[in-house]
Amino acid sequence: MRALIKHMTISAVLLGGFAVIGAGLVAWIHQQTAPTIAANKQAALLRNLHTLVPPRTHDNTLTRDTIQVRDETLLGTPKPVTVYRARKEGEPVTAILNVMAPDGYGGPINLLVAIRYNGELAGVRVINHRETPGLGDAIEADRSDWIHSFSGKSLDNPGPAGWKVKKDGGQFDQFTGATVTPRAVVKAVHNALKYYAEHREQLFRPNDNPTTDESA
Repeated sequence: MRALIKHMTISAVLLGGFAVIGAGLVAWIHQQTAPTIAANKQAALLRNLHTLVPPRTHDNTLTRDTIQVRDETLLGTPKPVTVYRARKEGEPVTAILNVMAPDGYGGPINLLVAIRYNGELAGVRVINHRETPGLGDAIEADRSDWIHSFSGKSLDNPGPAGWKVKKDGGQFDQFTGATVTPRAVVKAVHNALKYYAEHREQLFRPNDNPTTDESA
């Protein structure tokens, strides 16, 4: 009996030791990789922003010239939404809203919606989603050209009735076997345009310390 207890004690000590070592190793790896992961995320974000708003069109730092706004109904989330502002010689050029389409087939779809000062869409990009591979993932720019169909559109083009997928009587294509996903994205982009129209001057309110240089 004593031998059994001794064996169990040794096993427990060994297991506890391995657990402590494992937890420490995971924490160390996280500490070492966290800066790299953060830098990669920042670089990916800046690439997406520059795809929508090319560097030649502005002279400020998009990731520093930002504002936080809230509107669960039009922006798709109760959380603060980041808006990146592009300016040229201090004049507003484009606002890029990081919004949610909350009703995607696989869950919320995170979008960057770039709107020029005049209310026209510069473009839209999907930056995160869980839609079905081979069906709903056609919203990605590298999967199909569908997402490019928003460029140049506005609240008046195509107008309220047109801001739906064709199955619902609108002007935007749906995907074969997947209508929920494009329907959610179209609705989110339309809502982002509505929010922009209502808050344009607030969105472009200057920062106290604007930055005028940018490095990718």
